[in-house]
Amino acid sequence: MSEAKTKPKYTLFTGKALLFLIAPIIIEQIFSTSLGLFDSMMVSSIADINDAGEIVKNASTAVSNVDQINNLIIQLFSAFATGGAIITSQFIGARNIDDANRSAKQVLVLVFLVSIGLAVLCLALNWPLLKLFYGGAPDNTFDYMQQYFYLTAASFPFIGVFNACAALLRAQRKSVYTMTSAVISCALNVGFNALFIYVLGLRVIGAGLATFICRFVPAIFMLCLLCKKSYLVHIKIFEKFRFDKAMIKKILHLAIPSGIEACLFQLGKLMTSVFINIGYYTQNGTNIQANANSVASNINNIASVVGGGVGTSALTVVGQAVGTGDIDQTKYYIKKMFIISYIANALTVALIMGTAQWIVLLYDYPDSTRQIALNCLYICLAFQFVTYPLSFTTPAILKATSDVKYVMFAAIGSMILMRVGVCFVLTTDMLPFKMGAMGFWIAMCADWVARSVLFISRLLSGRWKKSSGLLKEQPEAVGVTDAPAEEVSRDADCKIEEDDDVQTDV
Repeated sequence: MSEAKTKPKYTLFTGKALLFLIAPIIIEQIFSTSLGLFDSMMVSSIADINDAGEIVKNASTAVSNVDQINNLIIQLFSAFATGGAIITSQFIGARNIDDANRSAKQVLVLVFLVSIGLAVLCLALNWPLLKLFYGGAPDNTFDYMQQYFYLTAASFPFIGVFNACAALLRAQRKSVYTMTSAVISCALNVGFNALFIYVLGLRVIGAGLATFICRFVPAIFMLCLLCKKSYLVHIKIFEKFRFDKAMIKKILHLAIPSGIEACLFQLGKLMTSVFINIGYYTQNGTNIQANANSVASNINNIASVVGGGVGTSALTVVGQAVGTGDIDQTKYYIKKMFIISYIANALTVALIMGTAQWIVLLYDYPDSTRQIALNCLYICLAFQFVTYPLSFTTPAILKATSDVKYVMFAAIGSMILMRVGVCFVLTTDMLPFKMGAMGFWIAMCADWVARSVLFISRLLSGRWKKSSGLLKEQPEAVGVTDAPAEEVSRDADCKIEEDDDVQTDV
């Protein structure tokens, strides 16, 4: 009689470890996403008088439009941070801490230099970039966009430092500090918005100044944390630095496809919002469809942060599992992250769907605008309930296994055909009718469905194993020692336990 096979117990990430990794990341992303929401919401009360003597409110649309461009730019150096975090996670999983520290310094310097270059470029091309995407906007809206873009572009280096440090801290399971930083940033943003907009009357300039400050302070805070020698992975600021070509090549191997995918995805979102902005102006100069789309986008961003937080966590969890070289353990944590993603996404979508009718009242817009926003929200939340984990958690898992090229091509193809193509048809003169903001959201739901099919089929095919190196029982990106995989958990947990008191105090 053969002995019954016992199911292995994997301890790389215990239930408690996953909770303390994922929960802070979700809370962090809720607060980070709220920055744009609060900016748009707090400037929605700003009113102007047009040439016809009518009151118009376009400041909120201006802020939302600039945030679309900002997100496009930010995605580029965020991709470099993500690539570095994946490499660092795999090094940690392989117990190769020296290379983990080297990769951390390389990615921080790389992201900082890229973000400075992009800041200078956007400051110099402020007017041409805005004219390219929003040339049809009313004059007062365009003026607001210029003011807000100058101040937010100047903050890009600080966003770069923050994203790099946050990614590296998450890779070593210290997401509680990234959460704390996001809370500080949100509090500063709301406080300075109230001071600059309502008290000092600086209007959109005030919102831009508040955003600059709330990005500068957390960046310095996170950099100081990453310099602590007691951490498993840390950096030395004043240590002699030179670029490591081999390490940079590994980082770029993951960062470039991720960057292209993220930027083109954001560009697709930007293009579709342009379709809404170039038409549907009422007689008083207020674009009802654009305002409704802005409200729906801001609220939907909150509904998406929980699923996005789980996806961000998957980079660390699956990345470290790949680093151990254990294919069964990797599959185990992939399944576990999917279960968590579906539960968390369902709860959040249900909450937002049930409260959306009251959230839209926070915007100082007519009832007609709020109703359009609600209709858009309800249809997208219904699709999001099923498709979001498949369309966003799955690519995060694939990226963690280094299968970045497939993610890039699949995401770009879906975005061009579904999100941009369908939106163009539904919102322009291609059909006898124009659907406005609703056409935008129908196209986005179609994109989610296509992404779900493309990514889940790739995961089920098992082809990601070749990119990860697991078919060779050893990751290509990192060196694996002969010690048992469970030691990874113990090594990392030792460092985590050393900081338990600190995290509790925070």
